[in-house]
Amino acid sequence: ALWSLMMSLTPSRGCLLDLPWEDILVPHILCHLPLQQLLSLQRVSKSFQSLIQLYLANMRCFDSSQIGPAIPRAAFVNLLKDNEVLQQLVLQNCSDWLTDRELLPVIGQNHHLHHVQLKGCAQLSRHALVAISLSCPNLRRLSLAHCEWVDSLSLRSLADHCKALEAVDLTACRQLKDEAICYLVQKCSRLKSLSLAVNANVGDVAVEEIAKCCPELEHLDLTGCLRVKNDSIRVLAEYCPKLRSLKVKHCHNVAESSLSILRSRGVELDVEPPLQRALVLLQDVVGFAPFINLQI
Repeated sequence: ALWSLMMSLTPSRGCLLDLPWEDILVPHILCHLPLQQLLSLQRVSKSFQSLIQLYLANMRCFDSSQIGPAIPRAAFVNLLKDNEVLQQLVLQNCSDWLTDRELLPVIGQNHHLHHVQLKGCAQLSRHALVAISLSCPNLRRLSLAHCEWVDSLSLRSLADHCKALEAVDLTACRQLKDEAICYLVQKCSRLKSLSLAVNANVGDVAVEEIAKCCPELEHLDLTGCLRVKNDSIRVLAEYCPKLRSLKVKHCHNVAESSLSILRSRGVELDVEPPLQRALVLLQDVVGFAPFINLQI
């Protein structure tokens, strides 16, 4: 309905564009329209084009999914060329078109970013993470999942300059080893959420350092970290009283003997107790379910 109203109020009627742009139209009307529709609105007239350019320059959040999976490189650059006030930048799965050349100017002119999402942006390089660390001192949330270009040197730069980090997703950043993770958590002790999933190089040394350095930790994802063992899980239970969820699926060296401590505290785990797993397997076999139910 709002979109229909916008399209019906053309400049010739002297209504919509007579309203204060920066005080009314941008913060109270345009913000309720999908970005893709706003871009279409530019074609109505030159006045509307100027209005949308003003909106883009004052946008606090940019999410590429609102436009579509594939944005022409030139279009992305043009959309954000005048914006210096971004707080959230979400560029998930933009590997088909996003490179350092497009991203670095945006990062370089936006020093207020506190949330950056680059999941699956495979064509970037370590220079992108260095740029983020140098330009975004107030960064709190960062997703680099499936960005295999992240290395220990770029992660050290992040740790040195972004100490306010609260949530970091390093899923499948396979270059990273225990030493790099230890350096990160030593510098960023405010972390509440951390994912190191699908990284066979991460082991007990990193997990124990996470536990000792991050007392505010609430969520930890160690899915598929094959080198993690019981000892580090016990340290995690001892040092992280605020832990709410732990993922250890496919961590074959983590047993119930260490998980039971967390389970008794109500921590959400992604693996069931051994007895429960056995019952589920038996219930899958036709004929056993009634017997099991009776016994329970």
